[in-house]
Amino acid sequence: MSSSRWAGAITKATHDQWALARRGQAAHIDQLTSGTTTLRHRLSLPIGEKGTQRAAGGYRSRGEWFHKSRRLAALTDRHATVVADREAGRVRVARGGRKLANTRHNLATAQLTEHEWRQRWQAARWFLAADGESGKRFGNETIRVTPGGEVSIRLPAPLTHLANAQHGRYVLAARVTFVHRGEEWRDRIEGSRAVAYRIHYEVQRGRWYLTASWQRPVVQLVPLAVARARGMIGVDTNADHFAAYRLDSHGNPTGEPHRVRYDLSGDAEHRDAQIRHAVTRLLHWAKQVGVAAIGIEDLDFTAEKTRERHGRRKRFRQLISGMPTGRLKARLVSMAAEQGLGVVAVDPGYTSRWGAQHWQRPLATPRRQTTRRDAASVAIGRRALGYLIRRRTTPPRHHQSDGVGHRTVQAAPDTRGRDGTRPPATDQPTTGLSPNGTRKRGPSTPNTVRGVPVQLTFTD
Repeated sequence: MSSSRWAGAITKATHDQWALARRGQAAHIDQLTSGTTTLRHRLSLPIGEKGTQRAAGGYRSRGEWFHKSRRLAALTDRHATVVADREAGRVRVARGGRKLANTRHNLATAQLTEHEWRQRWQAARWFLAADGESGKRFGNETIRVTPGGEVSIRLPAPLTHLANAQHGRYVLAARVTFVHRGEEWRDRIEGSRAVAYRIHYEVQRGRWYLTASWQRPVVQLVPLAVARARGMIGVDTNADHFAAYRLDSHGNPTGEPHRVRYDLSGDAEHRDAQIRHAVTRLLHWAKQVGVAAIGIEDLDFTAEKTRERHGRRKRFRQLISGMPTGRLKARLVSMAAEQGLGVVAVDPGYTSRWGAQHWQRPLATPRRQTTRRDAASVAIGRRALGYLIRRRTTPPRHHQSDGVGHRTVQAAPDTRGRDGTRPPATDQPTTGLSPNGTRKRGPSTPNTVRGVPVQLTFTD
């Protein structure tokens, strides 16, 4: 008895939950596979054998070896169970969230009563969402929002007797405003382009919220030469800040280092807002200095943050787990496209080490302390521009000029042999002759005793 729009909204919400669970299941299988592979390798090595930079060594004692063998058995059994569920197409979905469902068994720890928990559980399971439709009035036929903020809902057929407007629509008493991207939203609905809406209830504040979303256009790819024409901003991603440095088109750092700090503690909404604000400040600075692209590291710690790989380095595992690499790249690419900026992703290998080796001390001044992160951002920017990270030092004073002019510190990327030493000058003769063929000076007579000619006289 319902319309196809409402049936599609319910079906799509269920399908999205199932698809999200399938993706999480695949990621969980990959993590278990990586852990079991590392454990088998380390268990096969002799006890106490040292590892290399490519792989970890053996375990330090028989006790640790025994506990890791038990963990391998547990992970192997867990891996087999998850693989069987995936092959059968079975996923676990908790509408309202598994975290909130588990809170029901720990109400005292969460400082909640059963009634308060029940309110949050019901609110988390409620949803009223409708996808946008291009060509329809204001971009959505089911949930319509006018430029003035009036919200109306197209009721299903069994509920049309509750309508307070024409054509079976129910108009809400409250009006809505969009502070963030309000102008962009207004441009879309006035052009009748698709806008999706979701209405949800916040129990803690006792308020209803309406969220609008739309799909942005596909990011246009630009030639790499165009992106490098006006220089680059190298960005080093850290757990609590972005370290950025501006480089000109020749790979030389200019200006002062720039830092954008953020706080990734708290819930997911707070972390997402912190990333959005940090990326916004970074893009505004890039537009201000006039560059055309931003260079970042192509980081991915999906399979690199397990304790099987990094052992007992808990602080390091917490550090890389807190770095929003995947979300940062997606957010930076989408937001940079709207600002007309390009994003160049480079290999992150040895950027911090080589940046500190070649750029930390040269960039330091009596009034400016250059950190290791600032030097890493310079290394990232140079790699994005196509230059080597190592800087060319100035030659000695008597070798700074030759027959073709003054020697520069920086060579072009296509210069052959730019990393080698300059050959000796060949425009001057190697002998003592002048250019006109005459000798500059005559041979001098040695003034040493050994070199004086001796005259011998013979007598009868």
